[in-house]
Formats: sequence, C-alpha cells, structure tokens
Amino acid sequence: MGFWEILSKLGVWNATLFPSPVQVAQSLGRNLADGSLIHATADSLRRILEGYALSLVLGVPLGVLLARVKWMEETVGSLVMGLQTLPSICWLPLALLWFGLNDTAILFVVVMGALLAVTVAVRDGVKNVPPVYLRAAQTMGTRPLALYTEVLLPAALPTILTGAKLGWSFAWRSLMAGELLFVSSGLGHMLTMGRELADMSQVIAVMLVIIGLGLLTDYAIFGALENRVRERWGMLGAK
Repeated sequence: MGFWEILSKLGVWNATLFPSPVQVAQSLGRNLADGSLIHATADSLRRILEGYALSLVLGVPLGVLLARVKWMEETVGSLVMGLQTLPSICWLPLALLWFGLNDTAILFVVVMGALLAVTVAVRDGVKNVPPVYLRAAQTMGTRPLALYTEVLLPAALPTILTGAKLGWSFAWRSLMAGELLFVSSGLGHMLTMGRELADMSQVIAVMLVIIGLGLLTDYAIFGALENRVRERWGMLGAK
C-alpha cells in the first residue's frame, strides 16, 4: 500500500486513471458516509444469497440423481456438462427476454451460474463414494432414504463442500455481470456509475469491497466448514 502511494506521488501513472490509496480511501469514506455503499452491498448480498440458496436446493438433489440414476446421467448429465461450458453472462439476454428488467432476471443468472457447479460436484462426490460403504449400509438394513442422508451425502461431503465453494464464486461473477449491465442498485451498479463518471477512485473502492467480501466468506464460512470436515474425516495433518 505504501509503495502504491509513493508511485502515485512520483507521478508514475495518470492519477485520474489510477488513483492513489488516499483517493480510494476518501471515496470509500464518502460512499460509506452517505449510505450508498451500505445499501449497494445489502442489495448485492440479498440477491446472491437468494440465488445461491436456490442453487444448493436444486443442485444437491439433481447431482445425487445424476450419480445414482443411470438414465438421468445419460440424458440430463450430458446436458449439464454441456451447459457448464457456457459462461453465465450468456444467460442474461435470455433472462431479460423471459423476466424483463427486474431482480428475477438477475436471480436466474445467478442460479444458472452456481447451479451447474454444485450439481457436478455433488454428482462426482456421490459417484466416488466407496461401494463398500453402500454394501455395509445395505447389509445392516439401512432404509433407502437413510442410505442417502446418512451414508452417501456425508461420505461425499468434502467434494460437495468444494463444489459449494466453487458455486459461490461463480454466483458472485454472475451477479456482478448482471448488475454491471442493467440493475439500478448494487455493487455492480456502483462500478458502472464510477466508470460513467470517470471516477476511478469509486471503481477501485468498490472492487476492494468485493474482494473483502470474498475473503471474509472464504475464511469465515467456507474455511471454517472445510476445517470442520477435515477434522471430522481425519484429514488434518499433524501439527
């Protein structure tokens, strides 16, 4: 940060196009003081939480079905793998035609961005569960539903968690793409306004906020969950 400020003072680059840390901090302070950054962050978080939750609700059972039902894997599985190669922003024109200029369109794009990653991770995790687990559970008379909730999903949890983490990152990218293009609120909209007003301080300030939210989520939520799973599965190395 200090090196960045020194280079700015020396005039190594155009301060209008790449502002100093002080200018970025001042922009961040202004947007916090007038509440615009807080409201934008709240709007973006609401959208991504709704879309991500829906992706998990749909993606987990779909991934299990793809792993356990052969005809689903041969039909829907091929479609899922094909759609996964499609960038999430490609869903936006379709969403706008189907739902119009509203939050539903953004929700659709976020879901499509995260759903496929979650589905594929769950499918791979369930398919890679050692068959001996299933035979042992069936030998002990485990009921069909309990076979999924008490054997398959817990055994596949490390892979599922990795997919959930990947889905979260895809959801953020999808959300920002949608908000940058047409939404009238949110962090993506603030980036657009900063660009249109040639206010690079605001652009970089919002980018730092997005990075901070990503790091917070990674360490406070997914990092804690991963450590818990590793500890439960005996995967933590000796200290």
